[in-house]
Amino acid sequence: MKKLKIIELASVLAGPSVGQFFAELGAEVIKVESSKTGGDVTRSWLFKGEKLNGSVSAYFTSVNWGKKSLSIDLSNQKERAIVYKLVKNADMVIASYKPGDAEKLGVDFNTLKKINPALIYGQITGYGLNTSKVGYDAVIQAESGFMSINGEQGAAPLKMPVALIDVLAGHQLKEALLVALVERMESGKGKFVQVALIDAAISALVNQGANWLVGKNEPKSMGNLHPNIAPYGELFETKDCRQLLLAIGNDKQFYKLCSVLSINEMDGFSTNQERVVNRDELNRILADKIRLWPSGELMELLVNQQVPAGLVNTINTALDEGEPHWFLEAEGITGLRSFVASGFDRLSLSPPPQLGQHNQEILDGLN
Repeated sequence: MKKLKIIELASVLAGPSVGQFFAELGAEVIKVESSKTGGDVTRSWLFKGEKLNGSVSAYFTSVNWGKKSLSIDLSNQKERAIVYKLVKNADMVIASYKPGDAEKLGVDFNTLKKINPALIYGQITGYGLNTSKVGYDAVIQAESGFMSINGEQGAAPLKMPVALIDVLAGHQLKEALLVALVERMESGKGKFVQVALIDAAISALVNQGANWLVGKNEPKSMGNLHPNIAPYGELFETKDCRQLLLAIGNDKQFYKLCSVLSINEMDGFSTNQERVVNRDELNRILADKIRLWPSGELMELLVNQQVPAGLVNTINTALDEGEPHWFLEAEGITGLRSFVASGFDRLSLSPPPQLGQHNQEILDGLN
């Protein structure tokens, strides 16, 4: 991937996450941002009390490592010509315009492929190519059904506190672009690929979707509970007031859990189906047993017995105790890698760029 040149015409999270993915693999990624609007809108998305680092917010750093920033006005013909020069030698374009906007700016696939027939163009949309409806993660969470199954039973629907639909759509676009790269190795031709947030969301319903499609069992909010497995997702308080989550996936694991907790009576709990039916009674028994144990001592026994369980951490605890390969470090800034698979070189990346930081460097390279 180190020879790839990518032009990013995307903003917010889904599209830029794809750009950072390729940057982590060694590609040159040029992020084209609007000089008229102050660049990627997330540069201005500050949490309460945050002090902006130049033009770089914490949110912006989440998916913009390893990129060069080119700040221009695409509505200006002369400045748009800069992108055309870049596209001539580019491998990919990543865009996140709603349908019709790229055409208005003259940076749509049909225009750019005339400059470079081998160009691969990946686009993130909200709802596909046949509507200009604006799609944001939270709206898609609502419309796809995700919010209806998130939250406590009988309570108001909840959105997930991470823009997970954006993340999933980004992963889908990465896959599409990699497939297009493989196809181009054989055909020599470019390709247009597109992922809609709504499509990524629906595909991610997996077992919840199957429960309805196959069994006509309507998915509903159940808090932490799993509709098909028990105990899976239940929280129990330990002696030292830590919250412990169990994720028992089969009978063998359940028997090991019972052995650790000295539960000898199995009537009504010996199979997963029985445990789902008798969930409330089982949870009362487990709660009475688990509250007798200090969290550290119990976790050690469960881990040794290969019982899936974990203590609830805060985000800062999880990150402060995290693995080194999760992180990016540069110039006093820490970030999270988007690509964490082993077996590949983990490259050091430049920090997320200031708006227009690389204008002169990029323009000099075109002359």
